[in-house]
Amino acid sequence: MNIFEALRQSHELQRDLASQILKTSGESSERENLFDNYKTVLTAHATAEERHFYIPIMDDDSGVEAARHAIAEHHEIDELIEQMEDTEPSSPSWLSLARKLTDKVHHHLEEEEQRFFQMAGKILSEKQKTALVKPYLEEYQKGLKA
Repeated sequence: MNIFEALRQSHELQRDLASQILKTSGESSERENLFDNYKTVLTAHATAEERHFYIPIMDDDSGVEAARHAIAEHHEIDELIEQMEDTEPSSPSWLSLARKLTDKVHHHLEEEEQRFFQMAGKILSEKQKTALVKPYLEEYQKGLKA
């Protein structure tokens, strides 16, 4: 497994959770549990990805701008999560924010998989692509348990 495959696995989980959340309605334990899980996955992924994927990419001048852009999108995702946490789950605006969050996450994942991965593939050596998996997964798992 290389770092791209590890990241894609998390991306698929994020897409699946987003889809499930959008199918919930009103204030329910299902909505609450899915949202809590989604927040945990997004946070764990972003932290591990920034530390063990973006930082090595930023070691190369050609990767700095793209990595900064991706980190800025993580911040926008965090802000949407905060807005959702401050909104009643039974409110129509909560579902509207959930759609906005899902759209932002999907945009980020698509951009990362379609553009950033290709650029990163040129920057990272084959050895780095495999060596980054273990620290990424360890950090990700730690974040999921937090």
